[in-house]
Formats: sequence, structure tokens, C-alpha cells
Amino acid sequence: MGQGALAGGAAGALPGKVRHWRPPWPLDLRTTLDPHRRGPHDPAFRVDADGAIWRASFTPDGPGTLRLRMRRDASGNGVSGDVVEATAWGPGADALLEGVPDLLGASDPADGFRPLDPVVREAVRLRPGLRIGRTGRVFEALVPAVLEQKVPGAEAWRAWGYLLRRFGEPAPGTEGLPGGPLRVPPPPEVWARIPSWEWHRSGAEPVRARTIIGAARVAARLEEDPSERRLRSLPGIGPWTAAEVRQRAVGDADAVSVGDYHLPGLVGRALIGREVDDAGMLELLEPYAGHRHRVTRLLVPFGAGRPRRGPRMPVRDYRRF
Repeated sequence: MGQGALAGGAAGALPGKVRHWRPPWPLDLRTTLDPHRRGPHDPAFRVDADGAIWRASFTPDGPGTLRLRMRRDASGNGVSGDVVEATAWGPGADALLEGVPDLLGASDPADGFRPLDPVVREAVRLRPGLRIGRTGRVFEALVPAVLEQKVPGAEAWRAWGYLLRRFGEPAPGTEGLPGGPLRVPPPPEVWARIPSWEWHRSGAEPVRARTIIGAARVAARLEEDPSERRLRSLPGIGPWTAAEVRQRAVGDADAVSVGDYHLPGLVGRALIGREVDDAGMLELLEPYAGHRHRVTRLLVPFGAGRPRRGPRMPVRDYRRF
């Protein structure tokens, strides 16, 4: 089946449109898409029992749901290989199917990457299917990034989940999924109208709420110009948030999350066996200019293990204030 063919989805769902795409390089679907998952209970992202990945999004054409899974496929000349089967539902289905190659790294400049350190070479060997993909949805990447500013992940994910369940609509094609339907992240005009008490109930304090509301009011301009300069011109958006947005929305393989609580230590432990600060991290990554974010993704398994005696950020609950 090609794009536009129909296939069944979740129990009780209408058939979805299907596209098959054969990546021309090794692809680790789960690792490539993992940055788009905001915690283990993200209402807009789910991995089902057979490894298929579901993602809900609000496209320029409206809400849509995308289901991706890897399949073995034999071509007419007898050559077999991995094929991505993409199924999409809702008004945004065509846009989501069209974006599948970019989402999975077709625009990733990986061919120009040269691992220089032994640990980076080993990381490439162990994770050959890692790609830097892009969603093309700038504001959709910005909201959770702002919620994650200077707080533990659990605190940000709690707020993201509450707000999507409260203001996001059920994702097309997911009505019969175990655990209930996914939720589509609402469009900017909905975020701009969320009242203060709902932000409070989500656990997000006023400064992060104001940043998201302000960005929602200029969302169209952000989609047209997602440059770091444009992002950082917004109140409340610094280098960390801009990098987190660009990594996901535009597939920026060089965007380093400067100011991250864990990242400098991870990079330092992996490359030189000790923790460093932001300046030290940037110095270590300088030989990889153009691919610094890629290197940080590759090094995750090698830099794990912050010493247990180290400081840990507490999970706060603004709902009680």
C-alpha cells in the first residue's frame, strides 16, 4: 500500500491513510523518536505492545495522529530490508504522512559527521540507527520545553499531562487504544486563553505560563522563523529552551542545551572521566561543531551515573501554594 491507502487502526477507529517508506540507512525508530516523548505518561505519545509508536500533533491542517512501526519487506527484485509503515488519522493525516521522512531523519546531515574520540566511535557502532529528525512544529516543541525550564522532569511532565488532558482534544484514530485515547496538543490560540487557575492546577508557576502565553501570541512568526535569534527574542526564552526547540522542530544537530542540569556532567564523564561545567562541555564538543547535539545524544549511555552524593533537584508542587 502507498500513501492514501487505508488501514485499520485502534479498535473502533476509522481506517487511516497509510504510507510505506524505506529509509536508505539503518534506523532505530524508538531512539530517533524518543526526544518527542515528554515522560512515561505523555498523553500525546505512546508505544504499544508490538513496538509501534503513536504520536498526536496539531498540524496546519488540523489535529492528526501518526502511528509508526518497522516492518521487514521484500521488494520485487528480491531485496529485503526495513520499511517504516506509517498510518495517520484526522484532518492532519496528509501533513503527518508527508513529514515522515523528515521526522525520521531524512534531512539529518549525518553524512558529514566524523567521530574523533574512541568513546564516540563506540557510541556510533552501538547506536547506528540514531537520527536527528524534525517535526516542523515549532510552537508544539516550545510549550513542553518551557514547562521543563529549571525543574525536574517529573514536575514538567505532570503539568504537560494535565494541560493536554484538560485542553487537548482526543486524538483521531486512538479511541480504542489501551489506556484511552491520546490527546492532541492544543493550537496556540487555546494556550493563549488558558486561565491562571488552570496553570496553577497544572503545577506550572506564573512565569512559565506567561512565557507560553506570550509565545502563543506570536506563534505564526515562530513557525516562519525558528532561528535561535528569533526564539531568544521572546521573554523567558534563553539558550537552553531555544536549543531544545530547535533540536526537535528543525532537527538542529548542533544545538547544545547549554544550562542543562545533567548534560555537562554526562559529556564530561563520557569523554574525559570527570564532570565539567557548561564552558568545559562546549570546549569538549568544539571539535564536533555542526554535530554537537548528535554527540550528546550518542553519549547518553556512556555518561550515565551522576554520583549519588551529588545534589538533586526536588520535585515541587505549586498546586499547594
